[in-house]
Amino acid sequence: MAEADSPARTISLGTGVEAVDAAAWDALHDGSNPFVGHAFLSLLEDSGSVGPGTGWQAAPLLVEDAAGVLLAAAPAYLKSHSQGEYVFDQGWADAWTRAGGDYYPKLQIAAPFTPVPGPRLLAPDSDDARLLIRAAETVVRQNGLSSAHATFVAPDQMQLFEGAGWLVRRDIQFHFANAGYASFDDFLATLTSAKRKQLRKERARAVEGLRIEELTGDAIRPEHWDAMWLFYQDTGARKWGQPYLTRAAFDLIGARMAEQVVLLLAYDDARPVAGALHFVGADTLYGRYWGCLVDIPYLHFELCYYRAIDIAIERGLARVEAGAQGGHKLARGYGPVATWSAHFIADPGFRRAVADFLEQERRAEEAEMDWLEGHMPFRRAE
Repeated sequence: MAEADSPARTISLGTGVEAVDAAAWDALHDGSNPFVGHAFLSLLEDSGSVGPGTGWQAAPLLVEDAAGVLLAAAPAYLKSHSQGEYVFDQGWADAWTRAGGDYYPKLQIAAPFTPVPGPRLLAPDSDDARLLIRAAETVVRQNGLSSAHATFVAPDQMQLFEGAGWLVRRDIQFHFANAGYASFDDFLATLTSAKRKQLRKERARAVEGLRIEELTGDAIRPEHWDAMWLFYQDTGARKWGQPYLTRAAFDLIGARMAEQVVLLLAYDDARPVAGALHFVGADTLYGRYWGCLVDIPYLHFELCYYRAIDIAIERGLARVEAGAQGGHKLARGYGPVATWSAHFIADPGFRRAVADFLEQERRAEEAEMDWLEGHMPFRRAE
């Protein structure tokens, strides 16, 4: 709760982001990251991608003043599983279950299905941000939950979680950094000769006999979303057993966020055979969904990595974030970047066990980061 000499605050657990006024929610962040915006989070609810039967029950944390004005918020969910998070805690769940505890439900502060670093505490005032953290802890304690987790937290917010005593976890992604390149060839010139040849070969091979369309805004028509849904279904069925997003989610992305997406479709004659969906932030291109109906060598790299670099350079964006994991991105100019999560474990004994695990994991991850940074494909300075 707020300090005695602070203005009155009301902290509540909402029923969904859709129920919050869009302008009030979006006034709490700078708009640079589309995945914490009201449009994205509410379309997940409206499409049934989160909600009853999904294991993601929307429960945003809300801080209001005495007049009911929204001052801070966090996208939060009561989770009955650990799917769609990309920060893996299933081992923790198994251990706590073997000890006789109930790991689920847990409280998850996150953008669902979206391994994209960004603000998780939407609070212009740092005191209100701390209130959100304390509110999450209170939800856990009052409801007998095992834990609360904030995943893919923007680095500048991690100090708030650390200051509150949450456990810190670090992982690795691979991002492309745009060093002011004028073209893809300009980027290639920074690579070793062998890597330049490899990338040129892969790009040429990927598009043999194909036509690539780049679509955004009103140019994305219903038949394009139909095609992308088929591609997404195929990938989702192979990776997760079933897709996280519903078909309606793609229509709502088109209706509410079309100007913030770039859809790449590959055609064999008139037939679409593969696609990749990217979201555009203020300074970042976010590669999100990919799928294909036929196996074409290097087409995944072309649509998800190389074309993304093209788009970032053309639009003057600072970087490309191409999703979770993927050491194969290293050879294609995507460098290792640390990502962060924070974890509140209610039981002291369980917390100690998780802390020990994280310490061992941290040492292994630091060694991996050192190795990756030493194997970047760029030419060494003379």
